[in-house]
Amino acid sequence: MASPDSLERHLQSAWLARGPLAVALLPLSWLFVALTALRRGLYDLGLLRTHRLDVPVLVVGNLIAGGAGKTPTTLALLGLLRRQGWRPGVVSRGHGRVSTGIVHVDAGTPASQTGDEPLLLHLRGGVPVCVGEDRVAAGHALRQRHAEIDILVCDDGLQHLRLARDAQVIVFDERGAGNGWRLPAGPLRDPMPRRVPARSVVLYNAAAPSTPLPGHLAQRGLAGAVPLHGWWRGMAPDVEALAALRGRPVLAVAGLAQPARFFSMLRERGLDIVEHPLPDHHDYADLDWPAGTADVIVTEKDAVKIRPERAGAVRVWVAALDFRLPAGFEQDLLALLPRRLPQPD
Repeated sequence: MASPDSLERHLQSAWLARGPLAVALLPLSWLFVALTALRRGLYDLGLLRTHRLDVPVLVVGNLIAGGAGKTPTTLALLGLLRRQGWRPGVVSRGHGRVSTGIVHVDAGTPASQTGDEPLLLHLRGGVPVCVGEDRVAAGHALRQRHAEIDILVCDDGLQHLRLARDAQVIVFDERGAGNGWRLPAGPLRDPMPRRVPARSVVLYNAAAPSTPLPGHLAQRGLAGAVPLHGWWRGMAPDVEALAALRGRPVLAVAGLAQPARFFSMLRERGLDIVEHPLPDHHDYADLDWPAGTADVIVTEKDAVKIRPERAGAVRVWVAALDFRLPAGFEQDLLALLPRRLPQPD
């Protein structure tokens, strides 16, 4: 019997073309389209209510299923907002967590309770983070605990219609809209728009635009590496540490939706890697690395689930992403946000 991971990757591959599997799933896709259209219609008619929080809201999301680069985009946006004088906080569903309800994230909270991405946003972004299925309730809870927050970033909230937003960032990767069909026959959560939606900016986490929508290209690469124990202490990534791994076998481990991107970036830096892809949001309950492994390199999304004391004699390195927003994107986004009012110190 095929593993859930292999089935997921098979489905991801099927979404790139209109082949036999995608065609077989079309009846389920039509049902999904009908249900999502009904839900959106209920909001349009006012039978389901959209709630506005007392601070501006910026939503980051993607139209397709699977990771398209939302987390590095959100981290870059937090940096931009702080440079502009805002005091941001983050709300997220907390995909993959075993908990329910509202959970405030701190450095000691296990990723299993928060989801790996919210914990990473808190550790790397240095901002308050709250997770909850209801992003409106999470936003209220975060504001009650952190009155200094004057803007909320909603991670992966494009389809969360209950939360009103002032602006949204739509992220695409190399897959674009895939085969153009809706789930589960294709990757689209929402219909592909013919033009950029109102109050939206498109960002391509890719080498070139992957849809007809006008947008901006993110600049991405590897900032360097840092030992796992140093990463947990907040050490900055070092380019020389990454270069020092050249010439010796390294096990590259990635629990991502699109691990090939990570592996390609490592090879571009001259590393001789053995690929070890894992399911997206892998929990790392067991470190099942091959016997005799000396060096392992992981992403930051993986690192939040591996405490240094668990690594034993294996040298674990964390490769940090250098993800930059182009100036034109920053200007377009800031123009959508309300003017920031001076805050008392």
